[in-house]
Amino acid sequence: MELLVEEPPREAPSPVPPGLDRYAKRAVWASAVGYAMDGFDLLILGFALPSIVATFGLTGGQAGALATLTLIGALAGGIVFGIVSDRHGRVRVLTWSIVLFALCTGASALAPSYAVLAALRFVAGLGLGGEYGIGMTLVAEASPPSRRARATSYVALGWQAGVVLAAAAAGVLLPVLGWRGLFALGALPALAAFTLRLRLREPAPFRAERVHAGALRELWSGGALRTSIGVLVLTSVQNFGYFGLMIWLPTYLGGQLHLGFARTGIWTVVTIAGMSVGIFVFGILADRVGRRPVFWAFQAGAAIAVVVYSTLRAPLPLLAGGAVMGFFVNGMMGGYGALIAELYPTRARATAQNLLFNLGRAVGGFGPVVFAVIGTRYSLSAAIALLAVLYVLDIVATAVCIPERRGAALR
Repeated sequence: MELLVEEPPREAPSPVPPGLDRYAKRAVWASAVGYAMDGFDLLILGFALPSIVATFGLTGGQAGALATLTLIGALAGGIVFGIVSDRHGRVRVLTWSIVLFALCTGASALAPSYAVLAALRFVAGLGLGGEYGIGMTLVAEASPPSRRARATSYVALGWQAGVVLAAAAAGVLLPVLGWRGLFALGALPALAAFTLRLRLREPAPFRAERVHAGALRELWSGGALRTSIGVLVLTSVQNFGYFGLMIWLPTYLGGQLHLGFARTGIWTVVTIAGMSVGIFVFGILADRVGRRPVFWAFQAGAAIAVVVYSTLRAPLPLLAGGAVMGFFVNGMMGGYGALIAELYPTRARATAQNLLFNLGRAVGGFGPVVFAVIGTRYSLSAAIALLAVLYVLDIVATAVCIPERRGAALR
């Protein structure tokens, strides 16, 4: 049985108002706080690494392995929790994942050795892995079709909020509380998300679904195969560009171009601000115009923006250009939640969200390495040119593999 149809049915008139009702708003808050934990956790780990190295006398490889183990755990957790969520419920499984993350993050503050800390980071990653996809699924199923994209874009903004909060917390509290205090603090947002979820019931599409088997297989069978390949291309390019720019580019700007604002974090703050505006705008436009046209516009904008950025050398244009580039490069995060939710049926929706996005994140994890090799061996322009080509590939994948389902009833 194919998962996709050429002309999706429109939802019948509903007593639900065009805006988000109370239940949908609670779902948005709970999911956004959960996704904020993802950004918060990964960034505080980066800030805490030098102190952890000093505490346990680690090598550079051991220190880097802590981040790698977290990401591997997130990939595994995303797959497992996505499948379990399609069988047992969005709210229930989100609660399980959040408790797992909170316990392991808090316990990390008490880790007596590197081995124990590494194990806790992996298990915490398992809990983190479920956050994005299940939260997006919950919000998509709770929202009316006319507001579905902007509702899921609010969840995507949670990551940006978590990154900003982590930077502020690390700057103020790391000298006072040390790395153990940061990890203890990292468990608090998880407890807040857990509290919010206690007030949520399962969304109506899941309650009405009676078949909860074979979700993973359905992503790669029949008419879904081409769509899943297309979504995987989109999420891979998305994460490749994000991690490449946010992790490698500030180092390059500060080290090779000797721009002080990159080292002080001003570039990062300005770029994140541009990303946040882009996510917000994408959600609004996707609901008004359609998913495919807005993805094309942002993909083309990203390709042009990164090429123009590679020609800049003066500090102020580079700073302003970072915001414009961030607007297009990461603004597309405002569309994936609604897009994937509409492409797959209820019995496979959370699996699709978590598997396809986390696989894309795994591919994107190579972005900083590839950027560093090309940028140092050749030039910034060469590294940026590669990224521009990838966004052109994104445009092709959207045209060939992704159907338009704006306003469609969730199946």
